[in-house]
Amino acid sequence: MRMCILEKIIDLKDITVKYGDNVVLDKLNLYINKKEFITLLGPSGCGKTTTLRCIAGFIEPDSGDIIFEGKRINDVPPHKRKVNTIFQRYALFSHLNVYENIAFGLKLQKKPKEEIRKTVAQMLELVNLKGFEKRSIDSLSGGQQQRVAIARALANSPHVLLLDEPLGALDLKLRKDMQTELKAIQKRLGITFIYVTHDQEEALSMSDTIVVMDKGKIQQIGTPEDIYNEPVNAFVADFIGESNIVDAIMIKDYLVSFGGVTFECLDSGFGENAFVEAVVRPEDIKIVKKGSEASLPGKITSVTFKGVHFEILVDVSGFIWMIQTIEHHEVGEEIGMYIEPDAIHIMNRSEYSGEFGDYSYFSDEMDHISDASYNWEEENEDEE
Repeated sequence: MRMCILEKIIDLKDITVKYGDNVVLDKLNLYINKKEFITLLGPSGCGKTTTLRCIAGFIEPDSGDIIFEGKRINDVPPHKRKVNTIFQRYALFSHLNVYENIAFGLKLQKKPKEEIRKTVAQMLELVNLKGFEKRSIDSLSGGQQQRVAIARALANSPHVLLLDEPLGALDLKLRKDMQTELKAIQKRLGITFIYVTHDQEEALSMSDTIVVMDKGKIQQIGTPEDIYNEPVNAFVADFIGESNIVDAIMIKDYLVSFGGVTFECLDSGFGENAFVEAVVRPEDIKIVKKGSEASLPGKITSVTFKGVHFEILVDVSGFIWMIQTIEHHEVGEEIGMYIEPDAIHIMNRSEYSGEFGDYSYFSDEMDHISDASYNWEEENEDEE
């Protein structure tokens, strides 16, 4: 359970947002601490962007309270809230140069010219764009434009910075560089960052706290390590990295059975002969000789080289497992899969049981790509 040991800056209480009969946020409760880097993570349509827009003031909840620094702000307009938002498309003014873009909000506040000059200089230094003052926006790369957007948002000294998939338009290498830079800026300034993404790796690498969302509800809140190693249900286990999720029977404390094999584990408290789910990460499976003690027998059906490892699919009595290993194996090879006790995570069954974890199926998103009747815009209209 997440402990509130720091001072809260935002407290969302029973927030509900509906579009007609579609419930986008369903009595959502979430607090955010000062100086925290918190990420709202989930698939398209889960409600993460709607949550961000409620905090920003762009959407008024149908019910519930938004508490900011101890005061209810539901009726406070966006421009009077002590937050700023950075969008994926940056929203920079192309007819203004870099200096003018960063100074724009300060001029609206009628700040003295000398104060504006000093603030812009500080922001440019913060985002490593010193000397770019007179450059046009169109002459900048995507990464440089992103830095200008960050500088402009921070120039007004917001208490909270809202970031709505801000790195989505950048290429992979630049995106990784900007992840490191954003985290460094947040630590240096000591302000709260609320970050929205569907990128699991991005969330794991940047966040103090991750909030995993689906269907307008929070599925789990925790540190990146907690979310990855101790998922509460099949949805979280599948969404955060690759996972083999299999039906299992908890024979007794520290002893679980799946695939016809009994394994030692570190979990307890589920009762005897309880129907549960077992999660095993692909990188935690060791390939051994078929017939080895305490191993699952299977046949390799696919081998894909991923650069840093091989991704191997194994058929175990019709259930397809994934293994990630640096060792090369051949398609058709019959193997054993050995799993250490600390590599097995046990979960209670949930509404998501049976939906994830078998690699014989594509993701829902892949299924929709092949479905001509699926209306993507209608399904995700709350995230626009």
